[in-house]
Amino acid sequence: MKRSGSADLPLHYGHVPPWLAQRMAKIGLAIVESILLEYGKAEVIRRLSSPFWFQSLGAVMGMDWHSSGITTSVMGALKKSINPLSKELGIYICGGKGKSSRETPHELFKIADQTGLNGNELVRASKLSAKVDNTAIQDGFQLYLHSFILSRDGDWAVVQQGMSDASSTARRYHWHSENLKSFVEEPHTGICGINQGKILNLTSNEANITRKTLMGMTEESPDRMISEIQRLVMPNHHEVKSKDVDLKRLGSILWLAHEKQPADFESLLLLEGMGPRTLQSMALVSEVIYGTPSRFSDPARYSFAHGGKDGHPFPVPEQVYDETISILQKAVAKAKIGETDKQQAIKSLHQIAKNAEQDFIPNMDFEKVIERERADSWKYGGRTIFGKEKPPRNEQLKLF
Repeated sequence: MKRSGSADLPLHYGHVPPWLAQRMAKIGLAIVESILLEYGKAEVIRRLSSPFWFQSLGAVMGMDWHSSGITTSVMGALKKSINPLSKELGIYICGGKGKSSRETPHELFKIADQTGLNGNELVRASKLSAKVDNTAIQDGFQLYLHSFILSRDGDWAVVQQGMSDASSTARRYHWHSENLKSFVEEPHTGICGINQGKILNLTSNEANITRKTLMGMTEESPDRMISEIQRLVMPNHHEVKSKDVDLKRLGSILWLAHEKQPADFESLLLLEGMGPRTLQSMALVSEVIYGTPSRFSDPARYSFAHGGKDGHPFPVPEQVYDETISILQKAVAKAKIGETDKQQAIKSLHQIAKNAEQDFIPNMDFEKVIERERADSWKYGGRTIFGKEKPPRNEQLKLF
C-alpha cells in the first residue's frame, strides 16, 4: 500500500449547524455521483483514501478549511446521503464517531450478506486498521473516529482520526485496499496530523526486524520516523492567508468568473444564465470532481467556493451553494439517462480554468478579494454559525 502523505489538523470542537449539514449532504452526494458516472466506484474509494483530496472536498463543502472537524462532518454527511442509495450506487459507508464506530462490524456483516462479500475479511480489515493506528503506531493520538467505506466490488478505504489533548491537535489516518499486502508493513495511504517528532511506528518497513524480535526485547524499543511522501501542514490560524493558496490557480478562477463571461466559451453555453459568483464556485467544484491529484496541494483554495461556517475566508453564501447543488444534481440526473451535455460543460469548466493558468500572472490583491467577498456576502445569503450577514448600514433604505 502506498502512503500518500500527512496533514496537520488543529483540534476544533463544536458542531455543524443544520443549515450547513443539509447542504453538505446534498453536494457530497452530487460530487460522488459525478465521480461514479465519470470514473466508477473504485475511483470514489481511491479519492477518499487521499488526504489531500479529502481536505479539499471538506473545504469546498463549506467546512472550516483547516480544522479536525472536516473529518467528522464530511464522513457524517456522506454516510447520511449515500447509504440510503447504496444499492443503486454500489458504495457503502460504515462506522463513524464514538459509539457509531463500534457498530462497524455489525454494519459490515449486514452489507456482506447483501453483496456476497466476505464479511469476516472486511471486519478483520476494520479491526486491524484501528489496532495499527491506535497501538502499533504510538504517536500520542487516541482514535475517536473510524469510518469504513467499501464498494460492491470489494474495494475499501478507511478514514479514521485520533486526538491528542496534550497538544490540542488531531491526526487523520487513511487506508486503501488497493495493493494491500500487509497490515503491519507500510499500510497507510496517508497519515494526517501535526508532526510531533519521532514516534513508535511498528508498521514501518524499517521496523521489520523489530516486529520479528519484539517479544524478546526488554530494554530497547524501535524509534522510527514515519516515512512520508507528502506532508500537508494545516496552520492554527483561522483566516485564509495568501501563503495558504496557489495564487496563480486561484487568480485564474477569479478571472474566469469575474472578468470573462460564460458566453465567451462555446462549451459553457449550456451553463449560460449562471452568475459570475456561482461560476466561481462551480469551477472549484468541477476541479474536485475532475482534477488530478496534483491539483489538491493547496486545499485552502477550495474554501473560495462556499466559504466557511466560521466566516473564513468569508461567510457561506447559501444562495450560491444552493445554485451549485442544483446545477450538479441536474447534470447527474440527465447523465443517468444518457444526456451528458451539462456534465461535459461542468467538466470543461475545470479544463478552461486550468488552461488559463498557463500564461496567467496573478496581480490581484488577495486581501481585497476576501474583503470584497465579505462585503458582498449579504447579497448571496451569507451565513455563519453566528447568524446571517446583513446589508451595510450606510445603504439607503427602501421606501416600500
